[in-house]
Amino acid sequence: MSDVLLIGDTLRLPELRHEVPVDIGDPFLYAETGGRRVAIVWSVEGDRIALVDPSIEIVPSETFSIDQLLRDGLDPYEVFPALFSQMVASLGLSRALVPDRFPLGIADRLRADGVELVVDQRFFDDRRRRKSGFELAGIRAAQNAAEAGMRAIAALLERSHPSGEGRVVDGEPLTCERLRAAAAAAFAALGCRGDDMIVAHGAQAADGHDPGRGRIENDDTVLCDLFPQHIESACFADMTRTFRVGAVDATIADWHGQCVEALELAVAMVRSGCEGGEIHRAVCAFFEERGHMTQSTRPEGSVQTEGFNHGLGHGVGLEVHEAPGVSRVSHGLVAGDVIALEPGLYRRGFGGVRVEDLVLVTEDGCEVLTDYPYGLDP
Repeated sequence: MSDVLLIGDTLRLPELRHEVPVDIGDPFLYAETGGRRVAIVWSVEGDRIALVDPSIEIVPSETFSIDQLLRDGLDPYEVFPALFSQMVASLGLSRALVPDRFPLGIADRLRADGVELVVDQRFFDDRRRRKSGFELAGIRAAQNAAEAGMRAIAALLERSHPSGEGRVVDGEPLTCERLRAAAAAAFAALGCRGDDMIVAHGAQAADGHDPGRGRIENDDTVLCDLFPQHIESACFADMTRTFRVGAVDATIADWHGQCVEALELAVAMVRSGCEGGEIHRAVCAFFEERGHMTQSTRPEGSVQTEGFNHGLGHGVGLEVHEAPGVSRVSHGLVAGDVIALEPGLYRRGFGGVRVEDLVLVTEDGCEVLTDYPYGLDP
């Protein structure tokens, strides 16, 4: 069995957070070698790791002194790569698997010291795809928070009323920023964080990643894509709903109905062993039959400004976008995968519609983790 080496912090390196489920903001070393799981980390952090996972052997990083390195006159930027090289040598590691995001400067030093590093992102993705019980509980908690945030947004939209300059609620202008703040407060009340979200109105909704800004119009469409993170587990959820206030827009209503149908089609196909790309192609065909351009029909090399212009979905867990892919770049689904499915229709300069559910892949189908209505009315 191959040795494994991870260096980083658990806030930004999901491969490390999967093995060490504790918030640690400073870089440390984790290795699997000779049947051992070892963390070389500041003793204070080690005490917290031991409480969560006593199977990890803790080696205090204080036992590796930087004094001699400083006496040797190393440049400040060379000190920590040299220190990590000492730690690796102490474990007898000569060859190890590392993820794509392994720090390049430290990799250069280790390779110069004779350590063979083999980049194998598939190895790390595969061990993270089948969610642990702890991670799945965190995803469910994050999903509950996402739904609470969506309800908070819907309540403000429902209570709002038209005025001369746009929507008003409780005597104040109703803006994308206010809607996001309401959702973030709902997240926090349920042990989650996530002020990074999409609440975009009108033509902004044609850009799938525009976070949204400004006042909601009297007659307007509001696309809400919420992806809170559960603080304890560091796991995410992901869901999208589209709302309409004021006068009905026939195009938006038609697109919305088609997106809900496309989502139902996709969910019905999910099962262990199904190729994600197969589901993506089926949804593209569904939209193409209704006259929309998709990634399958877009002329190669051209810019697509309308239709279904993105992948159908992606894995969700310690990252909001992770393996497996459910798009043109795809993976075979396995039981334990958690995926987001998000069909959408857009036209630049006009607006867009998207609906998105979170789904747990099972051996014989799937479980939809999202419990929120699809209606355009808030």
